[in-house]
Amino acid sequence: CLWTLTTIIKDILKDKVLPKAGILKKLLAPLDAVLEGFYNSILFHHFDSHHYTSPYSEAANNLISFIDLLEALLASRIELELPLRCQRVLFLKVSYVLNIISSSILYLIKKKFIMLLKKCVLYKSREDAKSGSLFLQNPSLFEDMLALSNAILQVVNLTWLNQIPLSEKASYFGGSEAPPGDDTQGGSDQTVLRALSLVVLKALEFKFQNSVTEAEMK
Repeated sequence: CLWTLTTIIKDILKDKVLPKAGILKKLLAPLDAVLEGFYNSILFHHFDSHHYTSPYSEAANNLISFIDLLEALLASRIELELPLRCQRVLFLKVSYVLNIISSSILYLIKKKFIMLLKKCVLYKSREDAKSGSLFLQNPSLFEDMLALSNAILQVVNLTWLNQIPLSEKASYFGGSEAPPGDDTQGGSDQTVLRALSLVVLKALEFKFQNSVTEAEMK
């Protein structure tokens, strides 16, 4: 079901003739509450069990399919003037994703979530993309980016970055840790390192641009 919905959304977005906004609204509006419920129930888990550390488990495959759906929902957001809740939930409840990234879940899933976060911090509405303004004109997107930035900076201010591996074996953001019984140091994943750095920088940038007081900026 997740795969089918993801494929339909992607096909609608690719089509150059269809009235995308109307079709997406007709498709997603009846599923809005269901998809937000999915987000809450699927991501509000303890992901340290063996079901999520094996690359071939059904649980891991289902989660990967759900990440693909979240990516499609993010991409479809640009077509709707007033985004649906299912297109906003990733921003408003990003703490679930941040918790998964720092858990002992499969590295591939962590990486997919980090790349999705990168797409979130780089996201712009059509009006903002056209105007080239640094300040977001779209009220719902402004609210979402503020929630996203606050949540990211909150965990970064703690020890979140130190818990994120930069490869499947040894290299960590906050230093290095040799895997048990292995003397060799693996190279760090530069793609994840760049994406994480960009996520933090963009969150800081947005917070600076929209801070009201000097104390808040400090």
